[in-house]
Amino acid sequence: MASGLEITTTEQTVIEKASGQSVKLDCQFTLAPEDTGPLDIEWSLMPSDNQQEDKVQVILYSGDRAYEDYYEPVKGRVHFNSADPKNGDASINLTGLKSSDSGTYQCKVKKAPGIRSRRMLLIVMKPSRPRCYTDGPTQEGKDIVLRCLSSEGTQPLQYTWEKTSDNKLLPASAVMTINVKNASASASGTYICTASNRVGAEECILHLNITPPNTAGIIAGAIIAVLLILIIIAIILFCCCRAHHRKKYEKEICNEIEDVPPPKSRVSTARSFTVGSQRSSLGSMSPSNLHEYTLKPQYDKIPSSEEYDRPPSNVPLPPTNTAKMAGPNLSRMGAIPVMIPAQNRDGS
Repeated sequence: MASGLEITTTEQTVIEKASGQSVKLDCQFTLAPEDTGPLDIEWSLMPSDNQQEDKVQVILYSGDRAYEDYYEPVKGRVHFNSADPKNGDASINLTGLKSSDSGTYQCKVKKAPGIRSRRMLLIVMKPSRPRCYTDGPTQEGKDIVLRCLSSEGTQPLQYTWEKTSDNKLLPASAVMTINVKNASASASGTYICTASNRVGAEECILHLNITPPNTAGIIAGAIIAVLLILIIIAIILFCCCRAHHRKKYEKEICNEIEDVPPPKSRVSTARSFTVGSQRSSLGSMSPSNLHEYTLKPQYDKIPSSEEYDRPPSNVPLPPTNTAKMAGPNLSRMGAIPVMIPAQNRDGS
């Protein structure tokens, strides 16, 4: 059956847009006199999986009225481009694009007996929006890494670096990092990283300031190290002096102990006491008593310690023997001759 309805739009069938932007999906048509039925316009989102036959209606025009609340994810964001689509404009506008809006859209125009449709692919891409930062300490002599990363941008992404302080283009494109070896003060400046993809380009700015080494920290560390060394030396000297004084004290104590005379033994004291007593007794005895004293063997020996400790009351008295000892014997025993005046027997 012949039909005069035709879709006249011949623009691109693949549309790339960045998220957050707006897009117009064109669908222009013309009618013929034989197309006398009611006009129906239907926009639907085709499933990405070919095995799925169900499609989702996005917006609908039927009975001279627009129905825009069919698909919840795009509710309030999709509208017909013309207030009266009967004039041949079935295009729609989709605002506030999201990544979930990507897909194949179909425009279907029906006015009996004519039916025509057109499909187009919408790709919603994320902008680059890179972030600039540094890795490592920004000090002279250190290795620094300048990084530029777009975590949300849709691939493929390209990166370019530029140092605005001297208008120097740093490495070639598609480089996310710059390694600065043994950084010096000349590396300081303002760097711009530009990340771009098919939907646009974004940039970030990095201010790099190379600082001299932390001399205050080095000096403080050296002072602390010197103090620790001095404390260790002081502890060692204190221990050595204490050990030296201890040895000296022990040596003096030993010398004092050696200089103290040993105590006299009890036997020698008792012997000296006994011998002295014997001599005293012999000196005070008469010749007649000496003869009797020398005849007792018990007075010729040194008393034992037990006999020495015995009270004087237990010492046996010499026997009353009046035997006389010869003079030579007394002299040999160490007796001293004494002149005794003549006395009668009763007096002596």
